[in-house]
Amino acid sequence: MDKRQFRQQMTERTKQFALRVMKLVDALPNKRSAWVVGDQLLRAATSVGANYRAACRGRSQKEFIAKLGIVEEEADECEYWLELIAAHELLPADRVEPLSVESREITAIVVSAIRNSR
Repeated sequence: MDKRQFRQQMTERTKQFALRVMKLVDALPNKRSAWVVGDQLLRAATSVGANYRAACRGRSQKEFIAKLGIVEEEADECEYWLELIAAHELLPADRVEPLSVESREITAIVVSAIRNSR
């Protein structure tokens, strides 16, 4: 797979991740704790895809790496909010786990891309 194909695949993957998180957040119970955690998760998950796209449009290698750093932070943050949702039993763990796996995979891919870009 060449760089262009990889970027297209990751752009789509991060978008699908955000869409899946949106559905999960919409399924959270109508409780204050769920509102706060859901809002934070939604912001972080949508930021993953937006910042990945911005990284792909970076004007320099330095800017590309900096934007990927933001993607890494936001994807890792998603994992935290997902952990809270599961730990507080706002949703069943089997509903949350696939997104946790995806956030960890995206984080790992981005960390690898940052290392390879340096």
